[in-house]
Amino acid sequence: MKRYLFPIVTSLIIGCMLSYFIISQYDDMDSLAVSSNAETLYYIQRGAYSDKANMENNMKDFEYYIYNVEDNLYHAYIGISQSKDNALKIQNYYKNLGFETEIKEKVTDNTDFINILKQYDELLSATSSDESIKTICNQVLSRYEELVNAKN
Repeated sequence: MKRYLFPIVTSLIIGCMLSYFIISQYDDMDSLAVSSNAETLYYIQRGAYSDKANMENNMKDFEYYIYNVEDNLYHAYIGISQSKDNALKIQNYYKNLGFETEIKEKVTDNTDFINILKQYDELLSATSSDESIKTICNQVLSRYEELVNAKN
């Protein structure tokens, strides 16, 4: 029995050290969506604000917008698209109005919203009218509130 004790203890120590090393390598990796229905969407962000009142004050020029609280900041979004080209079209529309924006990629798994967004993206791809872009953005944000935020 004594002659087996040292190899068993040594094996356990080596196994623990190797498992710690392997698991610690995954700490720095970005997590991926697990759902098979998840898709990457492009959110046009107007800004990130430290408090809600400041965000609401800066967003009063917009008829519709959505926001998420991330890292203790209120991130305000004024457009969503499934297509990078359409996201750039929305960004250029707001840039022409004098608003600086940036495009953020986010993964969403709400299939109802994704299906509706596909239809709006088709309309957005086919238009270059500023009024149409504004109307489509407002409709998408309204549907987002209805379908995504209502479930949360």
